[in-house]
Amino acid sequence: MSNNAIERAKEHFGRLLEAQLARVERMKTDEGWIDYAALQPILIGVCGGDGIGPNISREAQRVLEHLLRPEIQGRNVAFRTIEGLTIENRAKAGKAIPDDVLAELKECPVILKGPTTTPRAGDPWPNLESANVAMRRELDLFANMRPVRVPDQDIDWTFFRENTEGAYVLGSEGINVTEDLAIDFTAVTTQGSERIISLAFDYAARNAIDRVTVVTKANVIKTTDGKFLDAARRIATDYPEIKWDDWYIDIMTAKLVDPKRRTEFRVVVLPNLYGDILTDEAAEFQGGVGTAGSANIGKRYAMFEAIHGSAPRMVQEGRAEYADPSSMIRAGAMLLNHIGFADRGRRLEMALDICGNLERRLVVTGRANGAKGSEFAGYIMETLADERLEERWRGHQPAPA
Repeated sequence: MSNNAIERAKEHFGRLLEAQLARVERMKTDEGWIDYAALQPILIGVCGGDGIGPNISREAQRVLEHLLRPEIQGRNVAFRTIEGLTIENRAKAGKAIPDDVLAELKECPVILKGPTTTPRAGDPWPNLESANVAMRRELDLFANMRPVRVPDQDIDWTFFRENTEGAYVLGSEGINVTEDLAIDFTAVTTQGSERIISLAFDYAARNAIDRVTVVTKANVIKTTDGKFLDAARRIATDYPEIKWDDWYIDIMTAKLVDPKRRTEFRVVVLPNLYGDILTDEAAEFQGGVGTAGSANIGKRYAMFEAIHGSAPRMVQEGRAEYADPSSMIRAGAMLLNHIGFADRGRRLEMALDICGNLERRLVVTGRANGAKGSEFAGYIMETLADERLEERWRGHQPAPA
């Protein structure tokens, strides 16, 4: 019995190795970056997802259409609704992303996506892979970029989380070798590490940021985390103007809550699992995961989303209209920056800071004692129309030390 179990495990591992080596070869022949300026129009696909997803996606789209009205009227930008990325449809198809939905997604170089449900033990759904993980793999969205800004605490962090490797890329490919032994896998490549770390250093250089922090657990996870850290050492030599340091994930989680140290961090790059954990912690400073947006970037596609879940209980209790759309709208600001409208993206970020953190004339609580999501989106658009928007924002910034 033991020998048979070992042979089955070897065969399973062999298939995983073949697939990962094929992925390495594809990365070696990657095409260049897409040129959004050459697209006519830039097609933005909108997937509502599950639970509160359709509600908050609708409000984010409304704000984006408000900001992009001239381009929409000039047919330089267009929105397309993509149905079918619901848990019901995915369960019926037996796939994380049904084939027809994936085909539609691949027609849109830019995607705005609401949260989707990932089944877990005890759910009434089949044990499907995460739609997020599948989309990142299918569209090669290798960089997860998450900004966290709290102006009145002098926090300005941008996290670059590797999106297609590490513990998550093979998260559904573990094996129960025997009833007593389960093995999961993690995979790290030279190419995957170099491209996410290069993107972080490029971002720092473009934005005149003089520090990049690399987070691993390479003192214990010596081979895979060690490869990631070695890649950082090589790439850092190409950016002599940028200081870089490395921290272990356990102490880094502590330093984010250290008021003496946390404001020193600016750009942080880290493998997939650590990035998932650390960015959720970081989002708490901004008001929680409900306020944080996320960009998933590849060379040909980019997907923008909230970092929180689908909140099915809110729907069950009839509270979906009170869901906070801040996370999706903040993802929309990142979308604007990415496709070439950085000035409007910056104004939207300032409006979100004013409405969500600084002035808070309307407060979303998730219940009827707070504002509806549509009312909060209206508050943001009203703030965007104020010619004194930047002056209002700067009035809340901390005085120079």
